[in-house]
Amino acid sequence: MSYKTSDAVAATDLCKSFNGASVISNVTFAVPEGTIVGFIGPSGSGKTTLVRLMTGIHAPTSGTITFHGRTPTKLTREERQDIGYLPQQPVLFHELTVWHNLSFHASLYGVRFRRRRRLRELLDFVELGNDRNKHVSDISGGMQRRLALAGALVHDPKYLFLDEPTAGIDPILRQKFWERFRALRDDGRTLVVTTQYVGEAANCDYVAVLSEGELVLIDTPEGLRRSAFGSEIVEVTTVAPQPDALFAELAALPGVAAAPERIDPVSVRLSVDNAAEIIPTLAMWFEQRGVTLVGCRENLPDYDDVFVRIIERHRESLAGAS
Repeated sequence: MSYKTSDAVAATDLCKSFNGASVISNVTFAVPEGTIVGFIGPSGSGKTTLVRLMTGIHAPTSGTITFHGRTPTKLTREERQDIGYLPQQPVLFHELTVWHNLSFHASLYGVRFRRRRRLRELLDFVELGNDRNKHVSDISGGMQRRLALAGALVHDPKYLFLDEPTAGIDPILRQKFWERFRALRDDGRTLVVTTQYVGEAANCDYVAVLSEGELVLIDTPEGLRRSAFGSEIVEVTTVAPQPDALFAELAALPGVAAAPERIDPVSVRLSVDNAAEIIPTLAMWFEQRGVTLVGCRENLPDYDDVFVRIIERHRESLAGAS
């Protein structure tokens, strides 16, 4: 991704250290307007620090980061009103009720028009409508996180920086949140989301993978799969067991990128340049040899496998360089 003047956030050679210990190292990326960019990485990889740099909570140790060309630590009050921020640790008043906490957030951003309606709508969205009169001290940690998300959304910001918004949230509610995030994106909003759930990469327009404080890569979800495996994957399953020699012949076919990987006596996995183009060729190849197929389909590795492969490859490169 190259920097454009329309990018909401742009960073070049960004570094951040605390007490001499490097947390973010030489990170370069851009967040295009009107997109969801997800930052994924192991615990301690620097996701939270990166969000704090983007929102101006921290200043870089070196390198540059800008929000629409402005230094995030120097944004005006009016510019900050365009930003919604959900920190990793919710900032709430435990002695106040759920309703009064959200109302306080609305006051900070000057929300007046149809305020009560807005608060009711958001509390219903995070499924806290029936708990509005409970004190925050009496609700669970997951409920507090949902309330904090409502607080980040209360002023209808153009830009959202959400640090693990779905942590500790049940799968059904997570899906509901992502539907809302995609709707906001479709309405022209820009979202930066960190997540501990690797599968949520599919909900993003771009995914950035962090490891050991470095940005390993940033790509589309499909590009991420290709980067991890170097190609697309096709699995072929035959009705009857086949000899190794037959499957080995597949390596000579145009478009097959590597030697076939045997899964079991009737199945083989192929790395190919383009799955959609080669599947009809494979079906015909087996038919010509009198081999009946059960299936010949593209295999999409799940994002857990993609993530593990990318992180392991990065760690191996670091070990080799040391």
